[in-house]
Amino acid sequence: MDIHQIKTFLAVAREGSITRASERLYLSQPAVSAHIKAMEETLGLALFERTSRGMQLTLEGQRLLVKAERTLLAQRELIDEAARLKGSLVGSLRLGASHVDAGVVARFLTVLAERVPEVEVSLKYGTSLDILRGIRSGELDAGFYNEADQPAGDLATLEVSRFATYLAARPGLVPASSPPDWQRLAELPWILPTSTTCCGQAAEALFAKHRFRPKRIIGIDRESVTRTLIAGGVGVGLLHADSAAEAQARGEVELLCEAQASVRVLFAHLAEPAREPLLSAVRSLLIEPPARDGHADGCDAGTTRQHGKTR
Repeated sequence: MDIHQIKTFLAVAREGSITRASERLYLSQPAVSAHIKAMEETLGLALFERTSRGMQLTLEGQRLLVKAERTLLAQRELIDEAARLKGSLVGSLRLGASHVDAGVVARFLTVLAERVPEVEVSLKYGTSLDILRGIRSGELDAGFYNEADQPAGDLATLEVSRFATYLAARPGLVPASSPPDWQRLAELPWILPTSTTCCGQAAEALFAKHRFRPKRIIGIDRESVTRTLIAGGVGVGLLHADSAAEAQARGEVELLCEAQASVRVLFAHLAEPAREPLLSAVRSLLIEPPARDGHADGCDAGTTRQHGKTR
């Protein structure tokens, strides 16, 4: 048994799927299956049950999961310590960040400063498209951005967080109803970024699903401006979960429904070997991806509007 098999075991356990684990590990599905089979044969235990819902850990697999996580953590700590002893983690790192969870970026920068103080870090903010363009043009070494679809194959990515988006309006602007009155909403201006962003894609999905098109769309690519315009009663729009919850708690907006249950925050860089030494070490310092949320589609499931509380 080698460390790669343990990494595969953890990926399948977290994803609950051979397919998603293979995408996460950049391995073929047969290779992932072979790793799991080799582990089971070496240990003489069945680690997973193959069900119609995916790969589920057996009782034995659940007990070994904690040991596997500790083993992988020890391996990472060994590599990190060796790198520090060699003084190999030096140089500069140009990072980009779109509108993502500020806590994720802050924690990451804090860990970088503590663990690899020799690395000089600069941070540039922009839209997700700005970050991707910067990475591909070579202006950025890596970055955090929002991704509602599958990332492009030229990127090496790592999921670090997830969030939902909500349709919001000024309190009292729209008569309360569950589900929302889409024809009434179609008469109002919608404040949206471009259709290539996560909020833009979520809005387009709502338009298609409920068979309407707003009479007017106001194009805004800054969420802070979108939030201000929504609170001012200019129209309705989409907000990320953290901004939506804060605005609702302050009484600035009310949430009409959940527009998109899950948008991933990805750490990405070009998948080129020449960029790997520093970036591979940096990736190991990122927090583990959180457990998947079980959100329902609030626009159809009747997500209600309550001040100070998001459901």
